[in-house]
This record gives sequence, structure tokens and C-alpha cells, in this order.
Amino acid sequence: MASALAAKIGLNSLRKRQAKNFNVRISTMESELEFSCEVKWKGKDLFDLVCRTLGLRETWFFGLRYDIKDTVAWLKMDKKVLDQEVPKEEPITLHFLAKFYPENAEEELVQDITQHLFFLQVKKKILEEDIHCPPEASVLLASYAVHAKYGDYDSNVHKPGFLAQEELLPKRVINLYQMTVEMWEERITACYAEHRGRTRDEAEMEYLKIAQDLDMYGVNYFFIRNKKGTDLLLGVDALGLHIYEPENKLTPKCSFPWNEIRNISYSDKEFTIKPVDKKTDVFKFNSSRLRVNKLILQLCIGNHDLFMRRRRVDTLEVQQMKAQAREERARKQVERQRLEREKQRREEAERARDELERRLIQLQDEAHMANEALLRSEQTADLLAEKAQIAEEEAKLLAQKAAEAETEMQRIKVTAIRGQEERRLMEQKMLEAEMLALKMAEESERRAKEAEQLKQDLQEARESERRAKHKLLEITSKPVYPPPALPADLSFSRENLSFDFKDTDMKRLSMEIEKEKVEYMEKSKHLQEQLNELKTEIESLKLKERETPLDILHNQNTEQGTSKHSNFKKLTLQSTKSRVAFFEEL
Repeated sequence: MASALAAKIGLNSLRKRQAKNFNVRISTMESELEFSCEVKWKGKDLFDLVCRTLGLRETWFFGLRYDIKDTVAWLKMDKKVLDQEVPKEEPITLHFLAKFYPENAEEELVQDITQHLFFLQVKKKILEEDIHCPPEASVLLASYAVHAKYGDYDSNVHKPGFLAQEELLPKRVINLYQMTVEMWEERITACYAEHRGRTRDEAEMEYLKIAQDLDMYGVNYFFIRNKKGTDLLLGVDALGLHIYEPENKLTPKCSFPWNEIRNISYSDKEFTIKPVDKKTDVFKFNSSRLRVNKLILQLCIGNHDLFMRRRRVDTLEVQQMKAQAREERARKQVERQRLEREKQRREEAERARDELERRLIQLQDEAHMANEALLRSEQTADLLAEKAQIAEEEAKLLAQKAAEAETEMQRIKVTAIRGQEERRLMEQKMLEAEMLALKMAEESERRAKEAEQLKQDLQEARESERRAKHKLLEITSKPVYPPPALPADLSFSRENLSFDFKDTDMKRLSMEIEKEKVEYMEKSKHLQEQLNELKTEIESLKLKERETPLDILHNQNTEQGTSKHSNFKKLTLQSTKSRVAFFEEL
């Protein structure tokens, strides 16, 4: 009875604890996280937990977004999570995304994790065509994305077809040209090969530096109407508020920087903007829904705060983060240079080893050839000796036959043949015997000369054999050096990767950073030349009939020399009053 009562009490306690918690699934750009949260938690409690889990300190760029009806909303930090209009099904799904964008990614993004999350989000927006990107820039961005994933290009590893499964270009760009997948890969790989020596972080930063100059980068668009009821688009970004025509999201008709705006408020669907210049009338516009007005106000306040924050001295926390980031970059630079030197020394040692191995093989081949030559010389000498002996025997035999012929001739001369016929025959025989004797004498002399020549050949063969033995002795007596052992300090051990970080390294790296700033304009010029070259290469394959309205507008802006920053500067040169009047007359 007591045990049943205890079990019931434990079950009730468990249900109470479960009632005080709820489950949340956080979706980032590359992973999903799940947390059990207390009912009393505010948005900030959950947001801080996610940032700590990710190791993120630059929290001011990010937020937790959720879908609501036909729009989106961001979790408020000062309200309880469950008191907001988040989905009620558990686990509650929220998206951890960049809410605000930097004006200059290279100067503002300090942590590697911050930079990586921005890279993934911007890449996704470009591929999904939420950010319009011209074809030549798409190819260059794709090459940096490939470098960030695969590291330095290696023709032995990155063979044709290695990008076949990668999504690297917007579908709009692919459909705009008569180019196969292989042709696109060839151009991306050609750019990718030029990025050798960069780290993943550097490739991602180069990607962001190109992307931040795109017209739609970091802009949130909302449909609005002015006093006349004209349908327009409001763009909110890091620089200010921009007014667009609905069919042209690239070029704003007028812009209002954040430093010219004094106050932003809304009442129901009406939005009111008060300029800093009090002589200038406020301007108003209407949005489609009250919920959209709340979202616009959130984005305006956040972007305005960051705009003003960038123009003030960094807080102590940011200064510490930047100092740590500089030290970390310096440490990585020194370590990378150290590893590069060790790699170079290892490669040199391997080349020396390969050269010694090649030389050893060459010497072995020479020794083998010398052995074969010696063997052939010995065989030739034996053969010549045998021929000389045969020639001597033949010469002796011929000399013996010649002597016998001479004796026979003398015997025939002494013998008297009385008859005429016998005399004639005898004379004929004598003549034949003389001819035979002469012939045998000549043959004997020839054989004697041949025997003498064979003796000379035998002498030369033995001399050749002596020289071959001497050369073989020289080859075999040379010391064969083994491949040099690699220097002990080339080992990639944990001990060798440690180093003393000296002030001289910091000073040198600081000077390099200053030098990079001086070279920025040259790099920008090089980047523009690279984009123009890519555009020229693929222009002939473009299908004009497939160009979208934004493509046509981008081409017109390019022909007129209009860029995102030049247009913004031109618009802000006008007085605030004239811009307000222009907006109301649209």
C-alpha cells in the first residue's frame, strides 16, 4: 500500500516537472540542436543558450526566426518564449539566422564561426535567388565556395567530374547559357585553381567581400503604399531605408541613411518616419498588415543601432574580441608559414631522395651493361682463340701438302718418259703440279696471314676484357649513398607544432595587415577585371530570350556604370526634403 502511494506521488511529481518544461528544435545553417527549456524562460534565455552552444560571441547580428501565417517573425528577447506567437507543436522549431548584416564583412566580422554562418546563409540566398547575382560573379563565388570546401586545388585529386553533385550556381544562370555541366565545371575549376594558398576562412571572407557588393545583399523588402496609393517596395538594410519600384529591386528611387532619420513609429498600418532635419516634413506610408509593421520596426531599430555603433569607439568586449582574433590570425599565420617551410623542406628532401634513387638505378644499369660487355668479350676471345688454333693447323697441313707436291714434281722430272705422248703428258702433269704447288703456296701464305690476324684480334679481345673488368671494378667500388634521412624537425608531432610567439612576429604581421589595406584598391581592380574576363568568356553563349527582368536591369546599370554604392551616394547627395517630396510624388 505504501509503495503504491509512493509510486503515485513520484508520477505526479514527474508530470509537474514535465509541465514546467518544453522542447525546442533550433535549426542552424548546418545543423539542428534540441533543448529542453523551462516554461518561464524568456527569448533571451533561449538565445543565449544557443549562442553558448555554438561558441558565438557576436550575438548582435543574429536572432531566432519562426514562420507565422504568410510571413515571418523574430523571437523577442524580453518576452517569455511561450507568450509569443511561436508554433505550439513540440518540439517548437526556430531558425537561428543572421538578422542584421554588416556594412563591411572584413572589418566587422571577428569570429570564424560568425563569418562561417554568414557565408552559409549568403550562399543559400544566392543559390535560391533571393539575392540577384550576375553570371560572371556567380562563377567566381562558386570557385571560392569550392575552395572553402575542398582546400587547395590538386589536379591529381580534383579530376573532371568532381563537382558533378555540387550545387554551385543559381538555376537562372545555368538556364541563361548554352553550356553543359562540364563547361561550367571547367570555368569554375579554372578560377578555383588560382586561389591556391588560401585557408577556408580566407576563401569564405573573399566570398562575402564579393557578395556584399551585390545590389540585393542584406536588404529586407516589404510592400508599401505612399499617400497617393502607389504600390512601392521598402528596403531595409545596414545603410538605411530605400524606396524601390515593385519591378526593380536593384536600383532604389530614393534612399534615407540612418543618420538622417530621427524617429520611426507606426500606428495600425501607417508608418511614420521623422527626419533629423526638423524643417523637413515627416513622410508616411502604409503596409499591408500590422504584423509586418512590427517586423519593419524591429529591423529599423536594430539596423539603426548597429549603424550608430559602428561609428563609435568599439566597446571593451569588442576590442578584446578583435585583439584575440588578431592574435589568433597571427598565430595561424606563423604556424602556416612554419608548416609551409617544413613542407617545402620535406619536398626538397624527397626530391633529393628520388634523385639518389634514380642515380642508383642508373649505376646499377651501367654495372649490368658492363657485366654483359665483359661476358661478350670473354666469349669473343675464346672464339678467336679457337679460330686461330684451327688456322695454324690448316697452315701446317697446307705446308705439308706443298712439300709433298714439290717432291712429286722432282720425282716426275727424274723419271724419263720416252714416248712423245708420255713426254707431253708428263709436261702437262708437271705444269699442273707446278700450278698446284704455286696455289698451295699462296693458300699457305694466306692462312699464315689469317692466323697472324686472329692472334692480333685475340690480343685486342683480351685487352677489351681487361678494360671491362677495370670499369666494373670502378663502378662496384663507388659508395652507394642511401636516401638521406628526413630532418628530425620535419616530423609533424605536437611538440614540433608548438612555437614561441615573439613580438617581432606580431610587428611583422601588423605591417603585413597595413600593406593589405594599401593593396585593397588594386585587389578591387583585379576583381573587376576578373569578372569582366569571365563575362566576356561566356557572353557568346548567352540566350538573350531567357534573361529575367532583373538581369536586364543589372545589364543596364552596368552599362551606365551604376553600382550599389555609387547609386546610394548619388541619392544621398540630394536634400532630405527633396527626397521626401519625391517619395510622396511617386
